[in-house]
Amino acid sequence: MGEALSIIIIFAYVLLGRWIVRRPVSRRQDILFGGLNLGGVYLLFFQGKGFYFNVFFLVYLGLVILQYLLLRLFSQRGGWLPWLAFLCPIMALIVIRYGTASLFAKLRLPFPIAPYFVGISYLAFRSSQLVLLVRNEVVPAPGFWRYLSFCFFLPTLQVGPISPYTEFHRAFTPAPVDIPAARAGMRLLIGIIKYQFLGALCNQLTYSGLLLDDHLHSWLDLPVAMVFYYLFLYCNFSGFCDMAIGAAGLIGIPVADNFDNPLLARNMREFWNRWHITLSQYMRDVVFAPLSKALVRLLGPARLNHALAITITVVFLLLGIWHGVGWNYAAFGLAQALGVVTVHYYTIFLKQRLGRERYKTYNENRWIHAAAVTVTFCYYAVTLFLFANTGAQMKQILSCLR
Repeated sequence: MGEALSIIIIFAYVLLGRWIVRRPVSRRQDILFGGLNLGGVYLLFFQGKGFYFNVFFLVYLGLVILQYLLLRLFSQRGGWLPWLAFLCPIMALIVIRYGTASLFAKLRLPFPIAPYFVGISYLAFRSSQLVLLVRNEVVPAPGFWRYLSFCFFLPTLQVGPISPYTEFHRAFTPAPVDIPAARAGMRLLIGIIKYQFLGALCNQLTYSGLLLDDHLHSWLDLPVAMVFYYLFLYCNFSGFCDMAIGAAGLIGIPVADNFDNPLLARNMREFWNRWHITLSQYMRDVVFAPLSKALVRLLGPARLNHALAITITVVFLLLGIWHGVGWNYAAFGLAQALGVVTVHYYTIFLKQRLGRERYKTYNENRWIHAAAVTVTFCYYAVTLFLFANTGAQMKQILSCLR
């Protein structure tokens, strides 16, 4: 599909979506909006690409319908049944992302399977989180068409944010949230500038733009590529999220923010509260909180700090694996764990050594703050070397440095 046609479809989607969402809350509204999102996803990602893509779309839709049935049947039951509904999308994600390689080889398909389950990582987390929200009576269980529109909500399907159903639900209440069109349009424009312009500029000096050209390079080019890959990733990812939030806002649906000036984070713990916020919140609620409580019960309150360090390591290892297939993603996750655990123990050391007042003075010192921000920026930029490159690419980069 051509770029011009895609823009026309997205423009029509936003206009129709705004008209539907502004209608009175009713079953007809849910059907119209659910159908609009299904149609938009099919037209943008599956239409006109052949038989297999139509099959993928129907299988994808079938998985979401199955998850809806499990949600309705088990989310408010006692015992282990709600966890069956919770784990269903997570298991689907694992099978599609990690288990389809052999199927791809057997069928001799001319393309890998996993990328055509568009946004499966984000959809799996949002739909599993919804099970817990319904189980804990935070929100009522959605109807079928509203569930489909939430799962296949076009602005957030492909790259997130992992905005929870609590935000989506606010648009379909008798007193919906008011999102000024001017503010949403400005957010969309900022996202386009970051994604299309600033990201493209930074990409010229990343690993692919600077080092992977089969020429020899000075060692100074490596830190340049590290810094500009970080800036590229931020402009690319946060720009796309800004576009999603802006487009959703024009329709009238609030979406959770995903970034809060992460480049200015003081340490890695603060960084992950500012970068990919919706993923961090999901991992905190679903993994960190229950696992840390279990480890404290197992190890005892005296080993609380060590229990937290173990939990942090597990969380970030899972986070790294979630980002992609390959040892480099697991290593990237462990590198984040090392940064956050180091901050965890260093904070404990400072509090014990300095006391409350001196620790407060330490945190308020501008020079220390500037140094901390610089170290955090550099550490994350260096660890992204693992995220950005496969093992073969790392070897190629290091071999081309003089």
